[in-house]
Amino acid sequence: MSIYEEIGGEAAVNAAVDIFYGKVLADPLLKPFFSSVEMDGQSRKQKAFFTTIFKGDTAGADAYMRKAHTGMAISDAHFGAVAGHLNATLEGLNVPAHLVEQIMGAAAGLQNAVQNR
Repeated sequence: MSIYEEIGGEAAVNAAVDIFYGKVLADPLLKPFFSSVEMDGQSRKQKAFFTTIFKGDTAGADAYMRKAHTGMAISDAHFGAVAGHLNATLEGLNVPAHLVEQIMGAAAGLQNAVQNR
């Protein structure tokens, strides 16, 4: 069974992304990155990305994240803050600990791509 199925499918991904972006946009460290972003479209992209990754299709994730974050000066502190909000979102939704660990491990694996280094 995929992470996607284990967490509850589309409804769970939608809830997680909505809660996650609420946290990110409330964070003064991260909010400036989204000042000119159309958030409905951003949320749709994030939901599609999470759905794909959680279903186990990770091919191209690294390249996608590099392209999506090109030109952004994302520091370790920025990445850590985003990861913290994702972790808090998953825990708040009562995602089982072993799945949170897998998801956060996958996120950590994309850090270099997100930071374009």
